[in-house]
Amino acid sequence: MISKEKANSINGRILFLAISIIINSFFNALTVSTQMGSAIWTASAVSLSHWIHISLGNILFLEGVIVAFTNLALLGHFDWFRLLRNLLFITPFSYLLAGFERMFTALGVPQLAIGWRIILDIGGLFGVAAAVSLYQRANIIMHPNDDLPYILRFRFMHGSSVYSQWMSNVSPLIIVVLVFIIKGHWYSFGFGTIYNILTQGFLIGWSDQHFFPILHHHLEFKN
Repeated sequence: MISKEKANSINGRILFLAISIIINSFFNALTVSTQMGSAIWTASAVSLSHWIHISLGNILFLEGVIVAFTNLALLGHFDWFRLLRNLLFITPFSYLLAGFERMFTALGVPQLAIGWRIILDIGGLFGVAAAVSLYQRANIIMHPNDDLPYILRFRFMHGSSVYSQWMSNVSPLIIVVLVFIIKGHWYSFGFGTIYNILTQGFLIGWSDQHFFPILHHHLEFKN
């Protein structure tokens, strides 16, 4: 069992970061393949991919770049190091997710009975929240989409994982609705997306306390 001191050392935090990237891309891809609704940011990327006919991996990357610059605006100063760290996260994550999604599709997940797909979707969304909790606490590099609620949480919302998560969901929700208006179809938006919007903040907070609780938050700025 890893000690608290080792878990919160730089090597321990890097280890948890690597684990979280794999967990996050794996479970995000699982939710997409169930076709029952994925996390809202992933749903927005899938929607944009179908709308403008650019690969999911490239859309995830481009969306991440835009959000990364938004985060710098919220911080009130241009932080090249933070931007670089955001880009270092989204590069492997975006293409791992796209690869895992192709794997799950090849394994026949979209053809499973609806009951199994709901179960896999809920499990996948829990895995996403647990992964977000890990790399938010490690705070070495972070996906811009999750850095956004992290900044909102500790800079503007007094540490609330719930309210910060809800606020960060506004932009991707607008994208999903806009694509629906234009295309007349929901892409990767459904039961799981609503479940994600309502519960991810709670699940991240729960994971902070119960999923490798020896790893603490390493903040870079004051509330």
